[in-house]
Amino acid sequence: MTEMKKILITGANGFIGKNLLVRLGELPDHSAITFVRGDEVARLPALVAEADAVIHLAGENRPADEAAFAQVNTGLTAALCDAVRDVIRNTGRTVPLVLASSTQAERDNPYGRSKLAAEEAVQDLAQATGNPCVVFRLPGVFGKWCRPNYNSVVATFCHNLARDLPIQVNDPSAVVRLVYVDDVVTALIESLAAPIAGVTQAVVQPEYAITLGELAEQIKAFGACRTSLMSERVGTGLVRALYATYVSYLPNDKFAYEVPQYGDPRGVFVEMLKTPDCGQFSFFTAHPGITRGGHYHHTKTEKFLVIKGQALFRFRHLLTDELYELRTSGEKPVVVDTIPGWSHDITNVGDDEMVVMLWANEVFDRARPDTFSCAL
Repeated sequence: MTEMKKILITGANGFIGKNLLVRLGELPDHSAITFVRGDEVARLPALVAEADAVIHLAGENRPADEAAFAQVNTGLTAALCDAVRDVIRNTGRTVPLVLASSTQAERDNPYGRSKLAAEEAVQDLAQATGNPCVVFRLPGVFGKWCRPNYNSVVATFCHNLARDLPIQVNDPSAVVRLVYVDDVVTALIESLAAPIAGVTQAVVQPEYAITLGELAEQIKAFGACRTSLMSERVGTGLVRALYATYVSYLPNDKFAYEVPQYGDPRGVFVEMLKTPDCGQFSFFTAHPGITRGGHYHHTKTEKFLVIKGQALFRFRHLLTDELYELRTSGEKPVVVDTIPGWSHDITNVGDDEMVVMLWANEVFDRARPDTFSCAL
């Protein structure tokens, strides 16, 4: 049985800390010890003595008094390093330490200098004792639970635009460097998997670069897709992460939104989602005895899934008049393809309303519908 690993997290109530705590809770062989704002520094030696490793996230980035930069970013880190030294001195046991620093450490300002001094304290610990230490210089971190209107432009844009509030872009061409909080949490945990004596400089991958203007337009587009139904390409990379972040800032009354419904005596037709290059998703209903379709396509293809009711699909080849029929029902999931060059229709042959999911490989274009009436 794997022994439980106790991880001390400083700044556990912060943005990254909250995400890290949730992730650690998903791992059966990890538990968290926390140090949060307001806790006495005098508690650190006992907490470090109890821990198998430390992830140091605590810090100040927008204090009312600039003196807090040195007091917290540097002073707290030095106290933490002293606590690790005590454990090594008293037990001979090392305590791997991970420091979340900032790319601001490269800049000559009060915040940057305090973060650089924190890195130097960790380096001194590693060099003097051989204690495994990892330093991450993080660019802007974004994701769920980040405080808006504070120090994250992504959080501010997502929060405001999700509430139809204005945003301000002073320099649209300014480039921001970003990493996603899920990737940060993964990197922090993985850095403890195989500790190496001394200090290691680490980075989070992937890192993204985007201008403020592009960032603003992308987040605006997420909101627009609720009315156009045209989804952004949210499956990979930066857009995937930004979309997840945007949705996490939606107020409760925007968790749901209506889509158009088109009805006639046959039933209803509802478009759910359109994509730039992977077609669209819809559903329709049909009353008992109703037939829908009765047309063919040259290139367009579709997939039908009956989720309620009894369906009869009929096909006729345009050139040979070959006929083909098949039945499906909501009792057993079967996907039926429509085939270019075959006229097709679907009839509700049951006694109840039929409900059918529909995917088409292209978004319907009224100017070029590629749909031609042809009775079977």
